[in-house]
Amino acid sequence: MNISITGRSVEVTPEIRSYVESKIGKISRFFDSVVDAQVILSVKRVEHIAEVTLRLPGKDIHSQATAESMLAAIDLLADKLERQVVKHKGKQQNHGHESHKRMEVPSP
Repeated sequence: MNISITGRSVEVTPEIRSYVESKIGKISRFFDSVVDAQVILSVKRVEHIAEVTLRLPGKDIHSQATAESMLAAIDLLADKLERQVVKHKGKQQNHGHESHKRMEVPSP
């Protein structure tokens, strides 16, 4: 999985980069076919904002989290993203019923 990390009004240090890669990298245990993930980290006044767009075949999943520290925002983001991915994976599984077969009445 290719993870690109962008900082808006914040410098992305190697420590933050490795933390994001470890948290977002855990999503690959749910899906083997994740195309890429784009993470945007930003600061607005006292709020730290972490956003991610996860590209899956046929679907993009977007999530955003805010907190008072950047690491807490990344943790919240990873939790939200994990819930969304599990929900999407559940919808992907075939829950259809067998086709209705004509009931054949046994001969006496």
